[in-house]
Amino acid sequence: MDIFADHIRGAAILLSMTAVVFGLLALATKRGAIGGAIVRTRKEFTTNLGLAAINLVILAPLFVLPEGTLREAIGTPAALVSFWDRVPGLLTFVAAVLVFDFVVYWRHRLEHTPVLWPIHATHHADTAYHWLTTMRKHPLSKLLSASVDIVLLLLLGLPEWAIGTATLVRTWWAFFVHADVPWTLGIFGSVMISPAAHRLHHIRDEALMGSNYGNTVTLWDKLFGTYVDPAPYLECETGIAEGTRGLGGELLRPFERRYWRRGRTSEQPTELAG
Repeated sequence: MDIFADHIRGAAILLSMTAVVFGLLALATKRGAIGGAIVRTRKEFTTNLGLAAINLVILAPLFVLPEGTLREAIGTPAALVSFWDRVPGLLTFVAAVLVFDFVVYWRHRLEHTPVLWPIHATHHADTAYHWLTTMRKHPLSKLLSASVDIVLLLLLGLPEWAIGTATLVRTWWAFFVHADVPWTLGIFGSVMISPAAHRLHHIRDEALMGSNYGNTVTLWDKLFGTYVDPAPYLECETGIAEGTRGLGGELLRPFERRYWRRGRTSEQPTELAG
């Protein structure tokens, strides 16, 4: 039971820290409108918090393995491990971020296909987009990301410190890009996914939803033809045709018959051509 207690503490610390940071950001940017924003997000915020508790406290410990066990199981070549020992630390970190985002890009893009959309739709259901939207994930979607996201990093022999640092960056950047701010980040936004760019990915328009799949960098979206400039779509409406749900509804969402009808339906997002 210690492992669950550790995750409860870890989840509480993570959510407390992000609540302070993004609460202050909301106060600074919304000022007098903060009360209306709180009322607007209250119901979905509660749902997202419930999903976060399930994913961080109940599911996450199931994926904790002794240090090195997963790497040994995958069978990383010793030559690759030693290669990274000779690479400057900064370049190793950049490589870890880029490789991590490459896997996240393709996993995320596949979640927008008919087969995986039923488990991903929950993440897009928020109509009151806010920083905790990043935690609005169905447990099956969380299991998928936990199973695949770092496998390539391990196969390439990247060191534990680089994987851990890249994970930390990705986690905090995910909270940031889900913040309810119309920021494109200017020139910096041509390299990094901005809050405006990711909000566009959550747009109610199903064709435009098939864009900006990256979590941290714009590189893979630009390379594979799915990047869309968010400037014309600032503060766009978010959500999906199927509508938002409470916690119980979101947990049951993937099992609804609508998702398993033969052929594509209007309730499934259309990808942009890659």
